[in-house]
Amino acid sequence: MNISVTGPAAAPRLTQLSHGGGCGCKIAPAVLEKILAGLPPGIVPPQLLVGAETADDAAVYQINAQQAIVATTDFFMPIVDEPRDFGRIAAANAISDIYAMGATPLFALALVGMPVGVLPLATISHILEGGAAVCRQAGIPVAGGHTIDSSEPIYGLVVIGIVNPAHLKKNCAARPGDRLILGKALGVGIYSAALKKEKLPAADYEAMLASASQLNTPGPVLACLDGVHAMTDVTGFGLLGHLAEMCKGSGLAARLRFGDTPLLPRAAEFAEAGLITGASARNWASYGHQVRLAEPLGEVARTLLTDPQTSGGLLVSCAPEAVTEVLSIFLQQDFSHVSVIGEMLAGDEPRIEVV
Repeated sequence: MNISVTGPAAAPRLTQLSHGGGCGCKIAPAVLEKILAGLPPGIVPPQLLVGAETADDAAVYQINAQQAIVATTDFFMPIVDEPRDFGRIAAANAISDIYAMGATPLFALALVGMPVGVLPLATISHILEGGAAVCRQAGIPVAGGHTIDSSEPIYGLVVIGIVNPAHLKKNCAARPGDRLILGKALGVGIYSAALKKEKLPAADYEAMLASASQLNTPGPVLACLDGVHAMTDVTGFGLLGHLAEMCKGSGLAARLRFGDTPLLPRAAEFAEAGLITGASARNWASYGHQVRLAEPLGEVARTLLTDPQTSGGLLVSCAPEAVTEVLSIFLQQDFSHVSVIGEMLAGDEPRIEVV
């Protein structure tokens, strides 16, 4: 953003206090897999409908025939410099994990780690205010939380929700022939890289903020459709990474049409200029062997498809006959970039083909 703050009393830019930002802070998929592989098996009661086995968006624990508790946590370092905007984006990102399961959020707990001796206390308060504002928008309270004094600013939420098990949507239940629908445009990570290098114009900052702070509220409505088989939200592993998880869990392959994939207006331009995050390369190194890119598609396309999204869009796998209704639900809730981007296929090699 072409705005600077100067003077001896000026607070440091939030993005200058962290080595990464937003969901780009995530540990790379391949590294995370190695870490988790060394853990002993945990308790898996029959009531645990969703655990860690398919890298889904939230855990789900059934408490009776009509109700299951949905729990998630998400936190990261600043993706923007404006404190309230950082809080808004972080809160939207966490709450959207609940929506991705087809659930309704109930309440949140704040996770706060701040360099108290470095940031003004008012800045920290404004971060929390931004998060609380989005929670109010979602109709939930911030019922408590935990704070620590840390070397880098960190903010996020634990979010608890509820879902009827009959409407639960996992990321591992896609079917051959399903159409893939993406609710938001890609490019948030690229825009954040441009911001950190002070090369993001104000209008593009507003476009990034509008996307990253928009709650994925279509999720619970979509979950009630029989034709919707699987859902997940696209975050730090990029579109290809989260689609790869859907493919693996469902035992299927996918065909993705790059030309139909929605992008923020200047995402390709910024990517061509080298304004990208390190997480994009780490993502490709983790799962690139599962992807086959059509020959005309080059490095820019790969960067866009691996770009870490912070509070990205819902990725929906649905029957062909449900496509019109799914698109209508998104459009009714002001998701103007929603697009049909591909389909699920029988087989698993190559797991993802991009044409």
